[in-house]
Amino acid sequence: MNKILTLLFLVGLLTSCTNEPTLLSVTSPNGTNSIDFGLSEDGTPYYLVHHKNETVIDSSSMGFDFQNQEPLKSGLNLVSSTENTVNETWEMPWGEQREVENHYNEMVVTLEESAAPNRKFNIYFRAYDDGIGFRYEFLPQQGVDSIIIMDENTEFQLTEDYTTWWIPGDWDIYEHRYNTTSVSEIDAISKRNNADLAQTYIPENAVNTPVTMRGKNGVHLSFHEANLTDYAGMTLKVDNETLLLTSELVGSDISGYKVKRELPFKTPWRTIQISDKASELIESKLIVNLNEPNKLGDVSWFEPKKYVGIWWEMHLGKSTWDYAGSQDMNTFTEDAKPTGKHGATTENTKRYIDFAAKNNIKGVLVEGWNTGWEHWIGFEDREGVFDFVTPYPDYDLDELNRYAKEKGVEIIMHHETSAAPRTYEQQLDTAYQLMNQLGMHSVKTGYVGKIIPKGEYHHGQWMVNHYRKVLETAAKYNVAINAHEPIKATGIRRTYPNAIAREGLRGQEFNAWSADGGNPAEHLPIVAFTRMLAGPIDFTPGVFDIELPTKENNRVSTTIAQQLALYVVIYSPVQMACDLPENYENQPAFQFIRDVGVDWDQTEVLNGEVGDYVTIARKERETGNWFVGGITDENAREISIDFDFLDDGVEYEAIIYKDAEDANYENNPTAIAIEEIDISKGSSVAVQLAEGGGFAISLLKIKG
Repeated sequence: MNKILTLLFLVGLLTSCTNEPTLLSVTSPNGTNSIDFGLSEDGTPYYLVHHKNETVIDSSSMGFDFQNQEPLKSGLNLVSSTENTVNETWEMPWGEQREVENHYNEMVVTLEESAAPNRKFNIYFRAYDDGIGFRYEFLPQQGVDSIIIMDENTEFQLTEDYTTWWIPGDWDIYEHRYNTTSVSEIDAISKRNNADLAQTYIPENAVNTPVTMRGKNGVHLSFHEANLTDYAGMTLKVDNETLLLTSELVGSDISGYKVKRELPFKTPWRTIQISDKASELIESKLIVNLNEPNKLGDVSWFEPKKYVGIWWEMHLGKSTWDYAGSQDMNTFTEDAKPTGKHGATTENTKRYIDFAAKNNIKGVLVEGWNTGWEHWIGFEDREGVFDFVTPYPDYDLDELNRYAKEKGVEIIMHHETSAAPRTYEQQLDTAYQLMNQLGMHSVKTGYVGKIIPKGEYHHGQWMVNHYRKVLETAAKYNVAINAHEPIKATGIRRTYPNAIAREGLRGQEFNAWSADGGNPAEHLPIVAFTRMLAGPIDFTPGVFDIELPTKENNRVSTTIAQQLALYVVIYSPVQMACDLPENYENQPAFQFIRDVGVDWDQTEVLNGEVGDYVTIARKERETGNWFVGGITDENAREISIDFDFLDDGVEYEAIIYKDAEDANYENNPTAIAIEEIDISKGSSVAVQLAEGGGFAISLLKIKG
């Protein structure tokens, strides 16, 4: 199905010493988006971005500062420019849809310094109908084998004071509440010293990406990056007065620089997703398209699945990670004495396996199974603490693996590193070889705490390379990675489809213990248009005991119907039913979790506004059944659904799970109504969503 149309031609050979301004352009296939590139009179490269003939990024310069080299900012000549068109279709081994169109027009410009040492570099521009991307390529230099980047100075000059949904440019964590302000009101410094975060460092007024904006005319922009490889993560510095965003790479207190690379190399893509409607942002595949094709080949050993696990009970304080029974999310003590509260026991794990097998759930996550949890957080000397192959005495790994397989369930491994990556790297092969021998194909990794060695940050080049090493090593043993406290998703799942999911946001667990009482009702209607644009999210939905009776000051700020809707709205190929098994017993609404798919043939975003509401429909691979989910913020609203997306000539049994008339996330969150009707293409339904509410619909094909 692949069709690659390539047209290469030389459009200019400009070596004029006067550097007279010249403008080159590349336009997306349907003409919606375009990029202009030029050199100013002093030879400074700059670009502009247009959407439907309106400028959305005004003249913005590009440049770099180096160690032991002069900056690369001005005094440049345009050597040549080539253009290229690609139109291909590639298949996701798992994902939001089966086939992805990758259609773009590309322009590559080669620049050279007018003075010695006459360094050359390329800039690649790609124009898509759903946005634009550009990256830099550093070419070989005589007598130089590597370069050290102190700063990348890529500018994004905004043309208005956009409404913006943002989190601060923290070098160590993405788990902040989202803020909604204008660009001129962004104040990242005010988000320092968050007591709920195990690690945080916000050096300046900057935001992390994806950061999403909406203009007065309804145009939406989302800034991010793609193919983050052997480079530092990018934040965006904010000038509140001029509305200028400038790339700010995450640094290292140990090396003192941002990036060190051998020549030649290419940087990550700087990306802007552009749409007239918020819903189109979710449908965009710009980020994955800007990554390289699958390097792993057949990954059928990984199967998308729903899972339960020994996890939420620790956050509720019911059990502990450590064998001594001293460390849950309520108490961390040094006086570790056995209390009988250890969660990862053979008996308890079998209980979860039995529950999973009975309810069409194919995975069981077990946290706290391995030795080391007595000394995993709150200490400087955390290296060498965790052993990733040795279970606690009350956890029979071999027996549980046998028992799970007998029941048609796979145990999901857990590796918490306590942010000591060197300890983890020393055991990677041993740990993954064990998993391979046991037939366990996915692992949840964690990096809670300040990185050891002190002075490195979660989002710097050193850790970016660690996360990639983990991914590549895991692939050798047919292991897939669900990373928590990760580097942000940048579409690398296309190249390494064993990168199945990651956290990288304020997750469900904050509802159980955060000092501010949990995630606000607007949180997930923002996440769908920000963090989710980067890639799959392991949010762990499915709380039924919404009001958390064991927690005096915490609760989940949704209705039970919204918890169901999240299985469709928040995408991941691994979806947890996170609540305690006993909280699902005798609950008719649990049938939706039994039925809902996790791997999709097609996705349709039916409506949505950032921070307010969103409705998504997804068609399951293999069965052809459809599932619909809709969520709202703290405001009640009615959503109308037209089922024009359904297959022709097929009747569906629709089971609708919706907020009851008296439902409300604050005082009646578990009130839910369930109704069954027949639906076909062309039908329509109106659903009332309560405050903090939602709805979920199973559309099961009626067999003739």
